[in-house]
Amino acid sequence: MVELTGNANSNSTLQSVESKLMTVYLAYAENEQRQHYLALKVISGTNLYDALNQAGWLEKFAELAEWCEQVKDVATPTAKRWHVGIYAQKQPLSYVLQPFDRIEVYRSLSADPMSQRKNKSRG
Repeated sequence: MVELTGNANSNSTLQSVESKLMTVYLAYAENEQRQHYLALKVISGTNLYDALNQAGWLEKFAELAEWCEQVKDVATPTAKRWHVGIYAQKQPLSYVLQPFDRIEVYRSLSADPMSQRKNKSRG
């Protein structure tokens, strides 16, 4: 928290805090009808887990919070089990965010997309 006062020293403190802030974006398609998007200001050096927590998504989405607790110490994302990434690249929760990163929360698919396309093409 930054308190604003009238002296020049506090202005430099505020500028210092603002210079350490960066914007990241969060996206989550909970289901076909409910999508969530958020622009979030975080301090430089914030990791993926902390951004999800700061956004309130670990409170809002119980399944995501439960999954994060299970994998928070995993350094290498696993192909099928991983639920978060940056620009469609799966990343560990310890990934340090860069300015304008898009954090994506993935949901499990109800059916294999290739199988669905094959079924549609058969008519």
